[in-house]
Amino acid sequence: MLPPNLALGYVHLTVSSLDRSLAFYQKSLGFKVRQHDAAAGTAYLGAGGPDLLALTELPGARPAPRRTGLYHFAILVPSRLELAHSLKNIANTQTPVQGFADHLASEAIYLPDPDGNGIEIYRDRPRNDWYDANGNFRMGTEPLDIDGVIAELEGNSPEWNGLDSKTVLGHMHLKIASVRDSQPFYCNVLGFDQMASWHNALFISAGGYHHHLGLNTWESSGAPPPPPDAAGLRYFTVQVPEKKELDKILDRVRHAGLPVEEHRQGALVRDPSQNAIVFGVN
Repeated sequence: MLPPNLALGYVHLTVSSLDRSLAFYQKSLGFKVRQHDAAAGTAYLGAGGPDLLALTELPGARPAPRRTGLYHFAILVPSRLELAHSLKNIANTQTPVQGFADHLASEAIYLPDPDGNGIEIYRDRPRNDWYDANGNFRMGTEPLDIDGVIAELEGNSPEWNGLDSKTVLGHMHLKIASVRDSQPFYCNVLGFDQMASWHNALFISAGGYHHHLGLNTWESSGAPPPPPDAAGLRYFTVQVPEKKELDKILDRVRHAGLPVEEHRQGALVRDPSQNAIVFGVN
């Protein structure tokens, strides 16, 4: 029900110190500041193209464990070489990491920002590699071949000027209160396709992508949303190519008896766990 060329836009986070976060995202991850509204305490960052990340300061904001919200946002770099550049820079800046994984469809690095917001940096394998010999879609978690990733730098210039301009927000992974309540909302109302389901998690997408959204209850089963003064997710944006596609989505939301809020980027809807999604047109 969703157009195959749907794409994520940017993610908007609350942070406790904008200066500290800007230093981290620029130095450790290679983001570039595109706009900085000091009066509003908000900055927009990207990689040379559209915004990928918005940060708004709320002094005193702290993580809210065992609540719904952000599990991680995932930055998709365009090649294994670019993943190697990111990995080398993370090591050079002595940035703490949480882990590494080979998900069969992708290779990933996981780390937190200064407020504990989860981040994934990953590269995709070719789509043909996402399926086994029988045509079955494959996802999993295996050890990352870190040496193989770093080997991509051999014979390539060591100069790195930050994230490649083709970098995008590849997917969002959310903490939800209930898979049973969330699956009908995301698949039947919004129109995403379910790609995989395991370990109290759903992975859903449009156009056959391995996942635009991950949804899990690993830390949040039955949990309420975070308080207003928490660090973490404000909303993320989803872009469709035409207004008629946006209208179809919003019609389904309203038909389900759910509210639609006006937003400067389009229309904001909330999932059953109160995670906010802003739909707009490219």
